[in-house]
Amino acid sequence: MKFKGNYKDLLVYKKTECIYDITYFFTEKYYKKGDRTIDQMVQAARSGKQNIVEGSVDASTSSKMEIKLYNTALGSLHELLRDYEDYLRVHGLKLWDSSEPRYEALLAACRAHNDSEYYREAMPTRSDEVIANTAITLIHQADYLLRRLIDSAMQRFLNEGGFTEQLYHSRRDHRDGHDNKK
Repeated sequence: MKFKGNYKDLLVYKKTECIYDITYFFTEKYYKKGDRTIDQMVQAARSGKQNIVEGSVDASTSSKMEIKLYNTALGSLHELLRDYEDYLRVHGLKLWDSSEPRYEALLAACRAHNDSEYYREAMPTRSDEVIANTAITLIHQADYLLRRLIDSAMQRFLNEGGFTEQLYHSRRDHRDGHDNKK
């Protein structure tokens, strides 16, 4: 499955756009102006999204760079995940798991809604605990999707080779075709 530049069609991209919008809202509402955490969280959310864009675009010329950028996105999302978990812990709020009655409904909502507008409209009426757990759930979903994308890119590289290797084979096939016509 080749994406090569069609990042807007990727479900993982849509999830990370939602994560970015939630994070922007969350940090503006729940952190004091000047807190370095605001910049750290927003930049981690941005990096998670933007490295998917760059990796997808770079896929047409460099499998190595594609995989590297997707892994960078993964690292950024994990950094952001820890920031949300830290927020819940230091504020005495609950990190939801399957024992939380609201967890299944949240999981279903995050699976069903992949457009950032849904979250931008919902966040102003939600508590910090709900918003943080929403972001965490979306990060876990994006993590799963991103790992599948990385695996797909690696498998494509193993099956097809990199761009340079493909150019070499094309040139050789072209040259061999001309040699047979002589």
